[in-house]
Formats: sequence, structure tokens, C-alpha cells
Amino acid sequence: MRLDKFICESTELTRSLAKRALHRGDVTCDGEVVKDSGFKVLPSMDIRLEGQSINVVGERYVMMNKPVDTICSTIDEQYPSVLSLMDIEKADTLHIAGRLDADTTGLVLITSDGQWSHKITSPKKDCGKRYLVELADAIDDSFIQVFADGIELRNEDGLTKPALLEIIEPTQVRLTISEGKYHQVKRMFAAVGNKVVNLHREAVGRIELDADLAPGEWRYLTDDEVNSVK
Repeated sequence: MRLDKFICESTELTRSLAKRALHRGDVTCDGEVVKDSGFKVLPSMDIRLEGQSINVVGERYVMMNKPVDTICSTIDEQYPSVLSLMDIEKADTLHIAGRLDADTTGLVLITSDGQWSHKITSPKKDCGKRYLVELADAIDDSFIQVFADGIELRNEDGLTKPALLEIIEPTQVRLTISEGKYHQVKRMFAAVGNKVVNLHREAVGRIELDADLAPGEWRYLTDDEVNSVK
């Protein structure tokens, strides 16, 4: 990798600022000042900027407990972006793998790895998303089969994929879906004459939201969690 690119991927510096730092002699390689932006960096080299060791930021995988009135966007719009809640380097390289509405809370996965996030969001991968749902009206066991058979949504061709409905209380259920249609959970219940009052995502695939992670808090995923996404 070129030295100027290495600096950019290891810091918040732009390419032009990296070249200025090189010109000033702020960059050393194994203790020697290097000013050539095209210098080839090898993995074994100790690169320092103003005396501080720098390394390329690798792929990152994060879980966040999304609070209400935040959006799964890379920029602030009507509500603040979930990324604005994170004090993290190179935030501009991150994106959200599977979005939640502003009024929906719970598990959001954030990553720099596009292929990994595609495995989560692609309907072909059948990655289950489990939600805790509070409803306006009571529901009974007869709806379990209705959701398993698939539901016809307005302005959609065909039925939804089979969904797993678990009734906790008459107005509180868990629903696991493997798609990510626009407002899907809310639309599924609207299609059967009910209304979602509160919606909270508990899990994506085998990745479960930590019970002790407060709204707005986040942590890096473990290797096992990352590798659980196939």
C-alpha cells in the first residue's frame, strides 16, 4: 500500500493533508523520516505520525441498542443518525446493516464490511430478525398459522415469507421474519386488522442484543458473532 493511502486509512487525514504531513517530515518508517507519498508500506513496518504509531483500521462490526427518535442513516436528518452516538474513528466508512424506523428500538448492526451486511439484508439468505411487538388489540393463537402461511401486504406482489409468531400475552408477541420490506412488521399486523404500538428488535440471526446494553450504547461484536453470519 502507498504510504499516503496508508496514512489516510489509519487516520482522519485526507490525501492532501497526508501529503503535507509527509512533506513536513512528520512521518517515519522504522525510525527513518519518509517524505515519498508513493513509498510502499509492508505489514512488518512501524509507521509513525508525529511519533505516534498508526495502523490501518480493519473491518469493524458493532451492535448498538438503538434508542427511539434516531434514524439508521449515515447523516442527521429529521432525527439524529445512530452513527452520531458513536465516538469512533473513521465513522464515514461505516453503514447500517438492516435499518429500523425512527420510533423502533433495539438491535442495530453497524459495519464497514459490505459483503457481511449483504448476508444480513438479502432475502435470499433467510437471516431471521426477531422483534418484541406490543399491539393495540389482543391477538390469539389462531394468528400463528396466519403468519406462518404468509400475509398479503398492500402494494406488494405475493405473500410475505413464513413468519414465526409467539404469543407472550394477548397484546404482546414475538415475531421473527426473514425479510426486510418497508415497515414490514407494522404492515403485517395492519393487514390482519391490528396496530403496532411499540416495536423492539431483539435479535438478528444468532446475534442477540445484550440485556445490559442501555439505549444508545454500543460494543464491538465478538468473532463468534461476526462468524455466525453465513
